[in-house]
Amino acid sequence: MEKERYQRLVRRLIYLSHTRLDIAYAVGVVNQYMHDTHSSHLKAIYRILRNLKSALGQGLLFASHDHKSVEAFTNADWAGSIGDRHSTSRYCTFVGGDLVTWSNKKQAVVTRSSAEAEYRAMAQAMCELTWLQTLLTKLGIEIDRPMKLYCYSKAAISIANILSNMIAQNT
Repeated sequence: MEKERYQRLVRRLIYLSHTRLDIAYAVGVVNQYMHDTHSSHLKAIYRILRNLKSALGQGLLFASHDHKSVEAFTNADWAGSIGDRHSTSRYCTFVGGDLVTWSNKKQAVVTRSSAEAEYRAMAQAMCELTWLQTLLTKLGIEIDRPMKLYCYSKAAISIANILSNMIAQNT
């Protein structure tokens, strides 16, 4: 009975996390234990619900802007998963200043450094930007500014620049 209740609550929180980014990470963590639940996991669900109750009326705001810029912001935590030492990639994309997509996903491989984890997050965000550009073009929406990718890791940016230069030399 407790397992079924836990799974039902997690499914509802996953749906809610699409408009409440503040709970997205916590919901992602409790989602990992859908099939192997303990009482401590249910307590975590109740903490998320208490947080939601204390912050009623908060959510995403979509406003009208006069520009159609496309931007992505990336982040990663190196070996942040205690259980298997995998890193977590995070990115969010904005079109015209409004948040349109985001991701908080455990990386498929164990990275050897924080720079590698950040670079993998940048690569995932670039895939999302490419998809957004294709989608906007098919919808007939013209982007009036170059797309931008933001990352605070100087090492990951250096890796991306080196690889970009190598690709440019080979073409």
